[in-house]
Amino acid sequence: MASKMTSRLCGLTCQIRSGQTNLRARSCDGGLTVEHDRTNRRFTVAPGAGSGVQEQAVLLYRFTAEKEVDLMSTFVPETFRGQGVAALLSQAAMDFLVEEKLKARISCWYIKKYVEDHPEQLYKELVIT
Repeated sequence: MASKMTSRLCGLTCQIRSGQTNLRARSCDGGLTVEHDRTNRRFTVAPGAGSGVQEQAVLLYRFTAEKEVDLMSTFVPETFRGQGVAALLSQAAMDFLVEEKLKARISCWYIKKYVEDHPEQLYKELVIT
């Protein structure tokens, strides 16, 4: 069963498919896709895909308990900064927490800021302080 969520970020629409490893996302300026690699515990976006640029943005996490993760870091290549890529990764990670009923410790300053800036999403309830 697929559920559909709408974000206030530049009209982003995310489609989450239960039981699959991929989160698909479409941005207002083109088709960005967030890939969720559960084996390596990371979310990635290749903003330059199709343009010959091979750089990837990445959000890393690790499990610290059965239903608890640490959202450790985000990295966006310099050429793609300021375009909402880190926000897209953060949204995908937080939506993963919601779908899997997980709690999170957040080590990454950017993800902390993202959660604070999006109180309408009720993400703060998922954060362990």
